[in-house]
Amino acid sequence: MDRSGARTTGAIARLIVAALVAAAVVVTFASAAPVPLADFFGFFTIQGNLIGGAVAMVGAVRLLRGTPATTAWTFVRWCATTYLVVVGLVYWAVLAPLHAAGGVPVPWANLVLHGVVPAAGLLDWLLLRDRVRPPLRLLPVVLAYPLVWTAVVLVRGSTDGWVPYPFLDPAQGGGVVAAWVALVAGVFTGVAALLRLVPAPRP
Repeated sequence: MDRSGARTTGAIARLIVAALVAAAVVVTFASAAPVPLADFFGFFTIQGNLIGGAVAMVGAVRLLRGTPATTAWTFVRWCATTYLVVVGLVYWAVLAPLHAAGGVPVPWANLVLHGVVPAAGLLDWLLLRDRVRPPLRLLPVVLAYPLVWTAVVLVRGSTDGWVPYPFLDPAQGGGVVAAWVALVAGVFTGVAALLRLVPAPRP
């Protein structure tokens, strides 16, 4: 396949991913209604997939236009891929064994948001060429968003009692929650660091 064909194929794949995210989120919201928006969008699964879907859509346009890779665009892809991969890892390793829906009670939408899209995000990073090696100094910035999300969840858990995932429930005790936070932070850091080490595909 020539370069133009590869770009077109990659763009179509990204548009499919964006459409899947939109459909799964809409169906999930409809099935959960009525639900406070702060609760629905408080799940990192929803946030991470929306970020991934938006990045996929923008990335499709960039591929079709032949826009060259930049450090800024690579950083955006790095963030989105990290968040999606962690969503998949945490769900299948922690939530699925507990039979927790992770905020997505509709079975096919659950599979899309916790399985299909995270896998597609990883393949996108591994196979599509529109990226460069991101500088190590940006690693803490990749982690800033999930850290802020965690802080907001902890504040909500200790005030109004709402938490998106059972391992963050303050009823377990501060030490247990702190251990889970440290573990998940380590997963975010490890995933982001490993993704950075993956060489960009040859142009």
